Amino acid sequence: MSTPTLSRRRVCIAVATLCALAAPLAQAQSYPSKPITIVVPYAPGGSNDNFARVLGKGLSAALKQPVIVDNKPGASGNMGTAFVAKAPADGYTLLVVSSSLVTNAAIQTKLPFDAVKDLAPVAMIAKGPFIVAVNNDFPAKTPKELVSALKAAPGKYAYASSGIASTNQFATEQLKALSGTFVLHVPYKGIGPAVTDLIGNQVQLLISSGPSIMPFVKGGRMRAIAVTSAEPSPIAPELPPMASAVPGYNFEAWWGLLAPAGTPPEIVARLNTEVNKVLASPEFKEFLLKEGALPAPMTPAQFAATIAADIPRWQKLAKQQNIVPE
Repeated sequence: MSTPTLSRRRVCIAVATLCALAAPLAQAQSYPSKPITIVVPYAPGGSNDNFARVLGKGLSAALKQPVIVDNKPGASGNMGTAFVAKAPADGYTLLVVSSSLVTNAAIQTKLPFDAVKDLAPVAMIAKGPFIVAVNNDFPAKTPKELVSALKAAPGKYAYASSGIASTNQFATEQLKALSGTFVLHVPYKGIGPAVTDLIGNQVQLLISSGPSIMPFVKGGRMRAIAVTSAEPSPIAPELPPMASAVPGYNFEAWWGLLAPAGTPPEIVARLNTEVNKVLASPEFKEFLLKEGALPAPMTPAQFAATIAADIPRWQKLAKQQNIVPE
């Protein structure tokens, strides 16, 4: 074989290699060139949906493309999440989900996706403590009185959740484990019926988000005892942390933006930058506070580490407290 032929082949290989390396960069530089869809794996009206719609408006303005929110409810959020996990990894199909992603993954062994391997964390949006609430007939007004009442009557009282593996179930089971108390679990299909039965004294304890509870507290229909964060929170500055009576107790829900695994890092980085800019705006901060949350800007790597650490932590609690799927 002649030397010129070898040289031509080497040149062709070099050009092909450079083109292959340049393709993702060109894709990222032209991104986005069409509308982006944010999938919310729940029905309209909840926190995930609210966060996605307001965030979508901010991203649309920054990226100069329409951002469409598509609700795909079903199977406790797993249907919509699986849809995104299997979508093309091009940055045009994204997911807004809460920490229920990791509580589900902690006990579900046959999910149609892998929460770590099939999704690329883009940006954490917000974090927020829950509110510990009791009905008006419950004999406690402080965290210490709550623990004392529960310890004095094991099994007498019941707590509500929005379902098996819900974040409020895990928040309450963590409280039970650390306080050495026993409270019966009554799962509901959503937070609305749980709130109704708390007011009606069918259950006595509910730990849930501020927007789910505080309107009823302010209306005098239930009593707020504490926040679930380790320290007092701007969400409800008048409430003490539950940790004041149960050392080590700390539960904060999070909400975040994810993409299919394999999405080009340059696109993930671009989205992360734009999301964090939206989080820094006074308007978004005010919106989050009304929703019972605070901005929680992170890098994609930090968000990925949070998810990876949360799953085994909740798996351990699930095993300890015998939390099993329906």
